[in-house]
Amino acid sequence: MADSAAAPVIPPAPRDYPGVNWTGVTTLYLKEVRRFWKVGMQTVIAPVVNTLLYLMVFTVAASGARPPVHGVPFAVFIGPGLIMMSIMNAAFANSSSSLMQSKMMGLTQDFLTPPLTPTEQVVAFAGGSATRGVFVGLITAASVFVFARFSVVHWWAVLYFGLGASVVMGMMGMITGLWAEKWDHLAAVTNFIVMPMSFLSGTFYVVDRLPEPFRTISHYNPFFYMISGFRYGFIGQSDGSVAVGVAVIAGLTAAIGGLCWWLFQTGYRLKS
Repeated sequence: MADSAAAPVIPPAPRDYPGVNWTGVTTLYLKEVRRFWKVGMQTVIAPVVNTLLYLMVFTVAASGARPPVHGVPFAVFIGPGLIMMSIMNAAFANSSSSLMQSKMMGLTQDFLTPPLTPTEQVVAFAGGSATRGVFVGLITAASVFVFARFSVVHWWAVLYFGLGASVVMGMMGMITGLWAEKWDHLAAVTNFIVMPMSFLSGTFYVVDRLPEPFRTISHYNPFFYMISGFRYGFIGQSDGSVAVGVAVIAGLTAAIGGLCWWLFQTGYRLKS
């Protein structure tokens, strides 16, 4: 005879993972990668074309009139800066547009309902942004190499600053995407904060040649250390301290990552 007093079936708790939910993190990460890869002409190829246009304006159009910088041709000097700028812009655009699109289309439950902790959500979104930044950086580097035959002097600097900057900018995009309430807000941050900081970071010039107070102000721009450190990996010369650049990347990763964690933990502009 069946046991009529059998204990009722209790559904599992919403978060029933003793460790990291690798399946959830991987799924959200792949969703972010496939999202930008589906429109690759816009998200990957277009930034490369823009970078080549910058390179042609500043080097090819000058017909070699610009003198060498740090002992290397001007095209080799600005090449790494242009690659880094494309990496940062791509990483920022990926997470910011993804979260903004999810909010506008009511799709935030896709990553809020699954049993994912705020840490896992931050890792997945940051990983997707970094992947887009790296893809854009690799294709841009291959394209720039046709016009500027650079070489790699310090691989650790190229990898550290390239990956570090893509993660930092991806998390900055997450903050912007969570804060923005409409596309105009997103465009305002891109046009009035990200782009000016990118152009005023020594991408096209040597910061030490600027007059005061602009030279001092430039050293407070974190983008300056990202580009300077990345360029150091290619030409072995840096406008700023490489050690300070390493510390800036590490500090920004910890600080901005903590802020992203708090925003997801509280559901800032996601659950209201």
